[in-house]
Amino acid sequence: MRLGSRCAAAYLVVILASCTTTGEPASEPPETTTAVPSPSPGTGSPGERPTEPHRTPDPRPPREFTVVMAGDVLLHDGLWVTARRDATVAGRSGMDFRPLLRGMRAVVDGADLAVCHLEVPLAPRGGPYSGYPIFSGPPQIVPALAWAGFDACTTASNHSVDQGLGGIRRTLDTLDAHQVAHAGTARTPGEARRPVIVRVGRARVGLVSQTYGVGLPVERPWSVQVIDTADILRRARAARAAGADVVLVGLHWGLEYQSEPTPEQRSIARRLLRSAAVDLLYGHHAHVAQPFERIGGKWVAYGLGNMVAQQETDVTGVYEGVTARFTFRERRGGRFAVHKAEYIPTYITPYDPGTPRMRLLRTTRALETGHPDASARALSASLARVNEAVNLLGARSHGLRLAR
Repeated sequence: MRLGSRCAAAYLVVILASCTTTGEPASEPPETTTAVPSPSPGTGSPGERPTEPHRTPDPRPPREFTVVMAGDVLLHDGLWVTARRDATVAGRSGMDFRPLLRGMRAVVDGADLAVCHLEVPLAPRGGPYSGYPIFSGPPQIVPALAWAGFDACTTASNHSVDQGLGGIRRTLDTLDAHQVAHAGTARTPGEARRPVIVRVGRARVGLVSQTYGVGLPVERPWSVQVIDTADILRRARAARAAGADVVLVGLHWGLEYQSEPTPEQRSIARRLLRSAAVDLLYGHHAHVAQPFERIGGKWVAYGLGNMVAQQETDVTGVYEGVTARFTFRERRGGRFAVHKAEYIPTYITPYDPGTPRMRLLRTTRALETGHPDASARALSASLARVNEAVNLLGARSHGLRLAR
């Protein structure tokens, strides 16, 4: 859900007290009492005691919100060729990425908080654009992500510095212009240190984003966060100290094209989720779906695959992904925990140079209704792969469900 429609700033660095979402009372409602009238003189029974005032309970229910996290936004040329064609078909110039994302808009916009992973830096609006191996993506993707309902994007990846510090600045400036919060890269040392907190109704969510490394030399080490468990925990604690009720950690990690998490991934997950500072962990980079796991009552989604990409490889699974959806509910004492864990398989229709029409689909919905650019056979095979991948570590037996 787009927070910017209800709040002047899409996110808070530390806490901006002046930014109040619609529906949140400015202060606690006053405690009220309901008095029962005393009996009139001469009408009551001898020795009858007057009824005690009745205290009404706090009318507000426990806080609850849903968050969705999607896979890699990996901008290859087939995606922007499609966006150009879609703009032309609509009678507009430039690029239009909205048709690409329309198939998942209801899911994304229906969440209270939606987080994407923008893996690549953005080019100037007129280009030049480039794909693999040194990315420079069209900035027109950002307004489309905002239109689809994304409130925030993590940005720490092995491609973060493909265009140097200038690319990082341009990317974050573009996200800011469209009120999309971001975590993982920074324009200044001060920005790198500050916790990122997104307001979600009556709750606040902290975001931490780090990557296993980068592919090119880093001009400024503070400009991209590299995985360090001690640093992650420090940042998570800082977010809590700044007012976060829940802290999400997104990591760019693991081995490409491998559905199984590495021993290192599983070790890091256990270290982080043992801490009271971290509530949920999820990952990117493998470009295929990886399993979910419940550890000590908390969840990790090791890898969400690709949300949108056009990878030229024979590896099965790069044209599919999984969107994770978690419902957090407040417990006694004000602490939040995951009440419901769900996954939503997604499918990217293949690129055809003759008629470029790539589309992001919700796999189960496309199977139910049919889609002109995806065969039932391909969709069924994709769904089976994702179902198997997310359950490799037995997540279904611990409550993970395929979203309906």
